[in-house]
Amino acid sequence: MLDGYEIPLHRSLIDPLLMAGAPRAAAIAIGTLAAALALGLRLWVPGLVVWLAGHSFAVLLARSDPDFLWVAIRSARHREHLSC
Repeated sequence: MLDGYEIPLHRSLIDPLLMAGAPRAAAIAIGTLAAALALGLRLWVPGLVVWLAGHSFAVLLARSDPDFLWVAIRSARHREHLSC
């Protein structure tokens, strides 16, 4: 790198994509499941509980590792390789 030159790097290029603190894919999946319960089956309270508990759990896990969902998917796919 030459002295005197710098390239601005925006945070949006390196930060994970989160929706209300949860990974985007997890938030969409939890919201779809809760909407199916609430709107499709007309179970309003269980749908709200599923959404609130699921989203809160996803936010809690995303605070420690924003890519926890992809790590869980990958580890489930390669389970036999890492077993003793």
